[in-house]
Amino acid sequence: MHGFTGEPGPWHRPGGRRREMRFGPPRSAVPWPSSLAIAVVQLMGTGFAAHDQPTRVGLGPGAGALLLAGPALLLLRHRHPGTVVVGTAAVTVVYIAAGYPYGPVFLSVVVACVAAVAAGRRIAAWSALGLLWGSHLLIGHWLYRWLPPDGDGPVGWGQELGITAWAMAIVAASELVRVRRERWVRERAEREAAARRRADEERLRIARELHDVLAHSISVINVQAGVGLALLDQDPEQARTALTTIKAASKEALGEVRQVLDTLRTSGASGAAPRSPAPGLDRLEELTGQAADAGLAVRVEVEGVRTALPPGADLAAFRIVQEALTNIVRHSSSRNAHVLLCYAPGELELRVDDDGPAAGGEVTGGGNGLVGMRERAAALGGTVEAGPRPDGGFRVRARIPFRSARETP
Repeated sequence: MHGFTGEPGPWHRPGGRRREMRFGPPRSAVPWPSSLAIAVVQLMGTGFAAHDQPTRVGLGPGAGALLLAGPALLLLRHRHPGTVVVGTAAVTVVYIAAGYPYGPVFLSVVVACVAAVAAGRRIAAWSALGLLWGSHLLIGHWLYRWLPPDGDGPVGWGQELGITAWAMAIVAASELVRVRRERWVRERAEREAAARRRADEERLRIARELHDVLAHSISVINVQAGVGLALLDQDPEQARTALTTIKAASKEALGEVRQVLDTLRTSGASGAAPRSPAPGLDRLEELTGQAADAGLAVRVEVEGVRTALPPGADLAAFRIVQEALTNIVRHSSSRNAHVLLCYAPGELELRVDDDGPAAGGEVTGGGNGLVGMRERAAALGGTVEAGPRPDGGFRVRARIPFRSARETP
């Protein structure tokens, strides 16, 4: 029965992209192979069954036409499932009323009923089965007196019970197919939603990485370019130093951007690991050196026992310090910054302070950099707070929970 019901019609996704919702293996839009098979089974099966029913009307052109009418209607069962199930039931009633031999003529009704229930036309399917069952009851116990074949008697109640059981079995099988189809569609929709969610998270992660890399490096380049322009005539040697710093910062930015793009390519293709490790707090000295080149003196202080962080927490901590120092270079007149790393069991607290005052209005929480810091920390179950200090200046405070290698299962 599964083979006759696995041919759902077209599905149009919002946005105009055409897809097909299929239950089971792919099949053509018009189910002619299965309909042809049903026609062969009904013709040949009824021919064999007629040998054991000599009292029934002999098979002829009329019987052949009725046996082919049901499979012909099944060609439309995907587009008009309700009409087809009622039509096949009516054809079967006419066949029985004409007195032709019993046989697999009911197969068309079974397939049409299952297809209609699976398509959501449950009332039409049940009505068609009720029409067929009620008509057979009337023909077999009352109308047989006026219908062929001549001398026919009433149908035994045992046969009626068998037909009733078959009708109930058809209903149960149809409902089972419907439940399986709905579950399959729901599971596929959940898989697609999860895939879209993962893709969105990956795009957000890459955008955050690119922002952090480029914002820091371009801020250093911008400051050094200003220094170079100001000292080009007065102090060519200092201007040369500024240009050297610009070259180093741009090279560093290109390297990190290339690493992010390599990660994107490998994760989208073969899933291979990136060629170089992601930056972490072990590069903090390099980061403070870049800040010093931009004219910002950074003092780093560590409290507690320094612990090796998992890669995700290590990267998040590095990017938060990087973004905080970048904001000081861009938005603060202070030339001094203080970075405090507080290690506690299962948690790292970061604090980045500057003495201010703000240069042209200091960021207070609406920039993309601060949003990115909060997203990084939130992804690990942590928090980021940023705002002015009571005694002047600005402070970024982050809490990043982590699990040590010994705690990882």
